[in-house]
Amino acid sequence: MNYFRILTGTGTPLSIYDPVISCLENPLAFPDLLEPVYRQAMKLDDETLDQFRFALLRLQLYADIHRNEDMEKAMHIRYVSQVLEKVIFGTLVMEPQESDSS
Repeated sequence: MNYFRILTGTGTPLSIYDPVISCLENPLAFPDLLEPVYRQAMKLDDETLDQFRFALLRLQLYADIHRNEDMEKAMHIRYVSQVLEKVIFGTLVMEPQESDSS
């Protein structure tokens, strides 16, 4: 899977994509990789942070679109991208919808 292409979209690649890709490729190492990604993100200027947030959003959209192909992989991509977004930005752009049970 080409995570780099998904993260970059049509924009300019960011150096922070490399550790994010490590998080995506190494589920068991994700807890250890979280803080370094956060620390690197805190050094980014506002415009670059905005670009990074859209990269995380692209990952979430990709996971949603391809969830029927490999549910476990899609859940992992979504989990990593949402945890990173929540830790770095404090909120999620695409909040999970609670199902209405009425």
